[in-house]
Amino acid sequence: MFGDKKNKLKDSERSLISETVSIEGTINSSGAIDIAGLVKGPVISKQIIVRETGSITGSIEGDHVEIHGHMDGKISGGDVVIGSAGTVKGDIEFSNNLKTENGADIDGYIKKTNVAKSKLSADFLFSKSKDKEEKKHKENGGSEANLNKDSEVLA
Repeated sequence: MFGDKKNKLKDSERSLISETVSIEGTINSSGAIDIAGLVKGPVISKQIIVRETGSITGSIEGDHVEIHGHMDGKISGGDVVIGSAGTVKGDIEFSNNLKTENGADIDGYIKKTNVAKSKLSADFLFSKSKDKEEKKHKENGGSEANLNKDSEVLA
């Protein structure tokens, strides 16, 4: 399932990190993520919802971001909502809309940008591993002239 390229992820798929789960590391998703547990590390997804019991220490990047729990880090998104129970300790950068409900607690700078800086693309799950292969190739004495982002590394 996870390594099978035949099973394409659908944008409508939704993942849940429940209250009993704690994750340390980078989370990437082409769908939506609901976080009710604890996450230490960056989260990149089209839609991210941090529930009241959820907590993230790290950056968030997505088209739609909702914080109803605790966030400690930078938020970059198109549409950002900070709920009444939401606490954000970090900067917020948004390109479309920012909504803060009564009771929202924000300790950081807020900036509206002109262009959405989404790292999401149809094949973003595989692009990061390609970049790592390029770096390994360069470190092992490979020529920079023979390798670019569109090149395939053949062994």
